[in-house]
Amino acid sequence: MWQACERYPDTAIQVLDPRFQKYHLYAAAVERLATGMRWAEGPVWFGDGRYLLWSDIPNNRMLKWEESTGAVSVFRQPSNYSNGHTRDRQGRLISCEHGGRRVVRTEYDGSTTVLVDQFNGKPLNSPNDVVVKSDGTVWFTDPPFGILGHYEGHDATPELPTCVYRFDPASGQCTMVSYAVARPNGLCFSPDERLLYVVESGASPQRIRVFDLAADGSQLVNDRVFFTCEEGVSPDGFRCDVDGNLWAGWGGGPGHDGVMVFAPDATPIGHIALPERCANLCFGGPKRNRLFMAASQSVYSLYVNTQGVAGG
Repeated sequence: MWQACERYPDTAIQVLDPRFQKYHLYAAAVERLATGMRWAEGPVWFGDGRYLLWSDIPNNRMLKWEESTGAVSVFRQPSNYSNGHTRDRQGRLISCEHGGRRVVRTEYDGSTTVLVDQFNGKPLNSPNDVVVKSDGTVWFTDPPFGILGHYEGHDATPELPTCVYRFDPASGQCTMVSYAVARPNGLCFSPDERLLYVVESGASPQRIRVFDLAADGSQLVNDRVFFTCEEGVSPDGFRCDVDGNLWAGWGGGPGHDGVMVFAPDATPIGHIALPERCANLCFGGPKRNRLFMAASQSVYSLYVNTQGVAGG
């Protein structure tokens, strides 16, 4: 049961390493913005409209929270069982859809353009999470979670391995950049875009992998493990701040659920405890210093003393 902290500092914010102290605002507390979802995912901030969008996958809808009023409304239903979202460098919404097994772009007039729905003539599995690089290319993961049953999509048999893909809107070309990650999940770039972090949900125990980008920025090289979780602990989606720290959605039961923060050297430096496992997160607000966390049945927020990477 969620209970707001009545005093500062909020005991839900745990400093695990002195490096996290600078990001911890004494007079900032975790707030619950909305609840009543079945599985909240894929938050994305629209600063030009001062609102947050996110997915409620089993309910086949996207929801909207307005910063100015706190109002929550349905943004899109049905949503084709949308999961992860981001914005491209022109400010358009990019979404992963379990139902359509595709990655789509919402145009300025509200119409939808399909970016990718197949590879080598075969349908994708169920695109999960997505990021857009500064050159406009769209990078996404394609595990099978949305086709394992009818709860988060439509039951189907996978026809492709679980991969990480890069799509170039300029050429229309989609390339597979990694097939080595078992059931890839959340992904994000480091601030300088020299690294790509990917959650490996199919490993046991689960882990976070990290790749270097090749000199031309289009391929992944030097695959290695960034962090290996305890057995039963699951990372999900994440984003980097401007200092290169990785803020990761975390789950594993009481004491684990919430957000884990890693320094660039993979040391856990902070933890934001939530009463529900956190699936994904993003930075937003006018100064990109408000962390929005999609956690199971609720969405939470916390002001922090850093900023999310622009475009993330």
